[in-house]
Amino acid sequence: MNTYNPIYALLIFFAISFFGYLLFRPRKGWFWLIKNNLKSNEKIVIEDVLKQLYHSENSGKEVNVNSLTSALKFGDSIVVDAIKKMAINDLVQFDGDVLKLTNSGRDYALRIVRVHRLWEKYLAEKTGYDKTQWHEMAESKEHELSHEETNLLATKLGNPMYDPHGDPIPTNTGKIADVTGEFLSSLAVNAVGKIVHIEDEPDVIYKQILAENIHIGSQIRVVENNKKRVVFYAEGEEFKLAPIVAANITVAVLEKDEVIEENIVRLSSLKENEVAHILGISKESRGDNRRRLLDLGFVKGTEISIDLVSPMKNPIAYLVKGASIALRKDQASKILIKKD
Repeated sequence: MNTYNPIYALLIFFAISFFGYLLFRPRKGWFWLIKNNLKSNEKIVIEDVLKQLYHSENSGKEVNVNSLTSALKFGDSIVVDAIKKMAINDLVQFDGDVLKLTNSGRDYALRIVRVHRLWEKYLAEKTGYDKTQWHEMAESKEHELSHEETNLLATKLGNPMYDPHGDPIPTNTGKIADVTGEFLSSLAVNAVGKIVHIEDEPDVIYKQILAENIHIGSQIRVVENNKKRVVFYAEGEEFKLAPIVAANITVAVLEKDEVIEENIVRLSSLKENEVAHILGISKESRGDNRRRLLDLGFVKGTEISIDLVSPMKNPIAYLVKGASIALRKDQASKILIKKD
């Protein structure tokens, strides 16, 4: 008995054809999507290796394959394969077991660093994302922009020289400004300076600094420095850090003939029945948040006092130019005052 059914055969033919179309259709077929995804992942691995080598070399650390695979989030075999291709393409070279960037590799690494720091600047100035999110978001975006798109982003931001952490942003020709200063952990007692850079890696130490609410641009005075802790005052508050954490903060030391700001404190320290005058807004307040504070009247010379304290003492309403304006503690900490 012949069971052949032309309708079933036709259905099978169309099913196979449709599956083949889904698999191999130009640019959007599953085959091409998987292939392009593999290429994209390979690009990310190579660029992360380059960036890791760049940061290590800049800090004077030697890197071998084992230390590199330990530092990156990819599987060991994936990193090793990427290094082989990078060596073939003259991006890296070996000096014994030490892996080093070639001139071409360093140029490529600088382009990735440039994109990353421009993205952090963009996130700080143009969005409402919290600073705890900037680094991770920039990590994911740094692999996406072309050279032309990167230059457009730089132009939109006014070609900044430094990112929000104080790291220099390489120019489109690879030039990079200096960060001058000393590590907070190495400063002598009674040294006075301004915080010019906060290192955002490793992440665990950076989060400790953020939790302490330490600000770029703050003037500090060291009052204690030993093997157990570094203690300093900034904007009317005392901070205590472990030396390993303090080593991630760079301070430009002020010379004796430079103006030392006295009696500057944060608005968050103002008590009820106290009156103060605004001296300015911290560099930590950027973009739309900074403009909003200025529009609300938080400008230099303005008298300010507490109008109303909420039951939980956060937020607090401040009296500014006859208006009562509520601020959270973290917002108030970015407004600098001098108490009368």
